[in-house]
Amino acid sequence: MQLTKKGHACIRLEKDGRVLVIDPGAFSEEDAAVGADAVLVTHEHLDHFNEDRLRTALDANPAAEIWTLRSVADQVAAAFPGRVHTVGHGDTFTAAGFEVEVHGELHAVIHPDIPRITNVGYLVDGSVFHPGDALTVPGRPIETLMLPVHAPWNKVAEVIDYLREVKPQRAIDIHDALLTDVARTVYDRLLGPDGPGVGGAHHGRMAPGESLAL
Repeated sequence: MQLTKKGHACIRLEKDGRVLVIDPGAFSEEDAAVGADAVLVTHEHLDHFNEDRLRTALDANPAAEIWTLRSVADQVAAAFPGRVHTVGHGDTFTAAGFEVEVHGELHAVIHPDIPRITNVGYLVDGSVFHPGDALTVPGRPIETLMLPVHAPWNKVAEVIDYLREVKPQRAIDIHDALLTDVARTVYDRLLGPDGPGVGGAHHGRMAPGESLAL
């Protein structure tokens, strides 16, 4: 399986000639989901869900389908009849040849005054976990954790504790569109830039367009 980091919280997974894309949002490239056979969306916030990105992908591939939670499905089902599947915590399904488990139910707390929305994470092929906007622990060993490092709803202490609890073999930064190069040095120092870092994970980041053989 090949993992390609796209802008912000979007990743692209390729295996056996098929492509699965997670969270092609407004901070991702316009063509982030083009070529996808399946698209997964974790929740409705614009930096994870953008209908134009989805339309571009589904127009390019008439066989492409979307899996997402109800709050997003209700917004796009009419535009893509028969191609949108609603999922929730505990569900399992196969998308473009990838085996997917759904974990989690709620977005992380941004502020007590702001109502919480739904959010799901996706564990792909028992190996790669994308939590969306939450620090959901999948409850099983994983190889690669997509790690939300910067958001209005988190702080670095929580990110460190999350990494310690999940204990992945590697952690790759996502949710990073608002980080500057100066801030990256701080995160690197705290999470471990060289060799095993927090929880033994080999922490690093990927530039948009960079790929990694898993």
